[in-house]
Amino acid sequence: MDGTVIHLKDVTKVYRTGQVQVHALRGISLEVARGELVAIMGPSGSGKSTLMNILGCLDQPTAGQYLLDGVDIGQLSDVELADIRNRKIGFVFQNYNLLPRTSAADNVEMPLVYAKARARRQKVLDALAAVGLADRADHKPSELSGGEQQRVAIARALINDPAVILADEPTGNLDSKTGLEIIAIFQRLNRERGITVVYVTHDQQIARYTRRIIRIMDGRLAGDEPVAQPMIADLGCMAPALVGS
Repeated sequence: MDGTVIHLKDVTKVYRTGQVQVHALRGISLEVARGELVAIMGPSGSGKSTLMNILGCLDQPTAGQYLLDGVDIGQLSDVELADIRNRKIGFVFQNYNLLPRTSAADNVEMPLVYAKARARRQKVLDALAAVGLADRADHKPSELSGGEQQRVAIARALINDPAVILADEPTGNLDSKTGLEIIAIFQRLNRERGITVVYVTHDQQIARYTRRIIRIMDGRLAGDEPVAQPMIADLGCMAPALVGS
């Protein structure tokens, strides 16, 4: 399991509403290796959001097994799950999920605060520099563009050196040029730091910037194939601090 970050075996999820059972996932088995850049795709109602919640330890399978970085998630207490979410997983959401009244630096610092980490300030500044925002640390979200807010969210996701970054429609609220800049950041972090990144997206074009596409349909694994010719985001759009090798 040394090279595997995500390992699902026969995972099912059943929701009960009164007397009605809804089978959201029907026996999903898959692995994601360390350092992969993967897209999970599927139409509305396919189960991809349920799968994302399970991968992010926000929900638990009804049956089956999920190992995250070698840890059996089903064996953990609520406190241990919260710790895993903070240390092992970096989340990036479509709506950024930033605290509106705090600075970019304070938003990035929050996972370190929960982890009671020391020497936090330099780590925060390094994370902001990694996404080209070294000069925006003291700005509040309302003073930042949508693309800059998403960069702050990525820096926050990086701050605890997670085993995997889960990105849920990370370009969904951005124009095409800004979205490409965000994709370029993910590609660079994946290429240069070996960070495992999993996107959930409905956009086939965005999926072509990854190296593997996992397709979900009606709660089942409907496809799992490499991207024959992955596209490279235009790093010319990026801030100079990010482009440098």
